[in-house]
Parts: sequence; structure tokens; C-alpha cells
Amino acid sequence: MKLRSTDSSSSRQAYLYALRLLNARDYSEARLREKLRGKGFDETDIDAALGQMVSEGWVNDLRFAERFAESALACGRYYGPRLRQEMRRRGLSPELVSEVLGRVLGEHDQAEEVRTIIDRRFSGFSYSTASDREKRRAAGFLQRRGFSLSVIMAGLRAAGQ
Repeated sequence: MKLRSTDSSSSRQAYLYALRLLNARDYSEARLREKLRGKGFDETDIDAALGQMVSEGWVNDLRFAERFAESALACGRYYGPRLRQEMRRRGLSPELVSEVLGRVLGEHDQAEEVRTIIDRRFSGFSYSTASDREKRRAAGFLQRRGFSLSVIMAGLRAAGQ
């Protein structure tokens, strides 16, 4: 069903729908645009609704990027190239992603993050006593989160010492 842009009530409906979405979680402007398109709103209504939301401060891609990156790093979900990929997937521009990651990753020590994740996820892991299978499992887990292999191996070797 395509909603018609016959009057300002369509842009108001788009605005209210986007606010309901933001009530549940934060979105980038690009992701909100996709959601509104999927609901059948016209581009003019979407532009008007998102323009109003940006001017009112409801939508801010910089704030979203910073929160997303901090959250992903804090819980160990993503790091490095994987974090960059996930941020791009959420509709953030490459320039914004680079700016935010340059600032946020500079505040985090990769080696310390790896040690924390190993302690939390693989408690009792000792490189000297671990089987090859356990080492591969731990290394694969960390690689999927975006850590470099050199940092992973240094962290695994330091574990249990």
C-alpha cells in the first residue's frame, strides 16, 4: 500500500512512525529512510519527516556512530575492520565511520581487549596446555570480532601465564 503525499498529514504520519521506531532503539538517518520506504511513504514525505527530525535533534548520525562504536567495543562484540563493516552496514558514511573509529579506537588497547575477552569467554584458558582445537576455536572467535591475527596470537600466548 502506497501512502499518498496529498497533504502535510502524510509527512506527519512519516514523522510519527519514525518517532515510534526511535522510541525502541536508535537508528541512523539512512536506516530510518529505509524503514519509511518499506512502510510505503513517498520520498518527499520521508525527506520532510527526516529533515524535521534532524533539525529537532532526534536523528544524529554522529551521535549514533559514537554510541554504536562504544557499545560494540565495551561488550566485545566487534573490533577493527568488523566494526567498520557493521557501521557501514547500518548506513553510516565512510568518512563518518573513519572519523569516529579514529577517535574511539584510539582510546582502546587491542591487547587488553583480547585478554579481557579471553578471560571472560574462555576462562581458565592456558596456551601451553590448550589443545590445537581449543586454540583454533579461541582464535576464530576473536577473528570474527575483527581483531588482527598478531594481536590474537599475542593475547592467546599471554593467557594463563
